[in-house]
Amino acid sequence: MTQSSDISSYSANFSIFALARSHRGLAAQLLRKIGLYPGQEIMLMQLGDKDGQSQNSLGRTLRLDHSTVAKSVKRLEDGGFVIRKRSEEDKRITNVMLTDKGRQAVNEIAEVWKALEDITLKDISEEELKMFIRISNQMTANVEAFLDIDDTL
Repeated sequence: MTQSSDISSYSANFSIFALARSHRGLAAQLLRKIGLYPGQEIMLMQLGDKDGQSQNSLGRTLRLDHSTVAKSVKRLEDGGFVIRKRSEEDKRITNVMLTDKGRQAVNEIAEVWKALEDITLKDISEEELKMFIRISNQMTANVEAFLDIDDTL
């Protein structure tokens, strides 16, 4: 039996892809208005929750590899959002701290995320939202259970 290449036969996959793509696009559009690129807001929000943490800690929390964190922190530093400082206790550790501009950005990010959520959830009932969250969490768990496990799919 051959598999159909008709996109409608993969409607769940296509719906997930379409939502992710449009959501990411709108997020990028809104973030650009405050001088950020997608992905930077997550790091700034994490620093807003726990300022001064190490780059390694950021990577673990955000599930990013060391080089990705280093590049992102460098871009944020170049933009004036953060500063990096060697730990006094262990010079091998680099801590990342928000600047005043970074703290202001954290507040603006919260507004962007609120606007993004309001747009995304327009005409969605509370019951539908709860169901969506439950289902998407289950789908995420299903997919994550297979990450790095089976290369033969």
